[in-house]
Amino acid sequence: MPAAVVLLSGGLDSTTALAIARDRGLDCHALTVRYGQLHQVELDAAARVAKALGAREHRIVAVDLSPIAVSALTTASIEVPKDRALAEIGAPGDVPATYVPARNTVLLALALAWAESLGARHIYVGVNVLDASGYPDCRPEFIRAFEALAQVATRAGGFAIHAPLIEMTKAEIIRFGIKLGVDYSITHSCYDPVDSAACGRCDACVLRRKGFAEAGVADPTRYADPR
Repeated sequence: MPAAVVLLSGGLDSTTALAIARDRGLDCHALTVRYGQLHQVELDAAARVAKALGAREHRIVAVDLSPIAVSALTTASIEVPKDRALAEIGAPGDVPATYVPARNTVLLALALAWAESLGARHIYVGVNVLDASGYPDCRPEFIRAFEALAQVATRAGGFAIHAPLIEMTKAEIIRFGIKLGVDYSITHSCYDPVDSAACGRCDACVLRRKGFAEAGVADPTRYADPR
């Protein structure tokens, strides 16, 4: 059975990416990175998801970006944007304070190192550009560029970087995941959780709510601000 490394944050998108890789008959090795994020809750969610979706193994690797990558997700003094209108989220030129500089580049590099060591040629990442918050490292151009880099940066070469959700809306992702048997109640998307509950007000919560509403699927998320 061919193997894949799947970057797993415990969020809605990466969970669906893992489900897709599994559905395609790949032997999935889940990789979660403790990159200096302020909240443990997403790491706990990743562990739940890896177990529920039957990953062969789940590794958590610590590479602390917080001393050098300034972001609301790594720096407590920077506020997470809240209560933004949908039209504002992901608008042209909008790169919010929750963007972590070069995070996906670092994460994919770690996934590439593990994949080459495993003899795997497939790497899955749950980036999404349509319902994203304007992050530059969630664009198709970034995925294509990293895949090209992977061929010249390794001894083995022949790697495929899969971003199966990149041009899907959150609603489409949720519908697809439901068909694959994903239980979204065990996932976590919030940027600023309150005692393990989603805040209900950050961009990630706004987009998650929108996705479930448009998919016509009951949202299983526990929000601190139910609205």
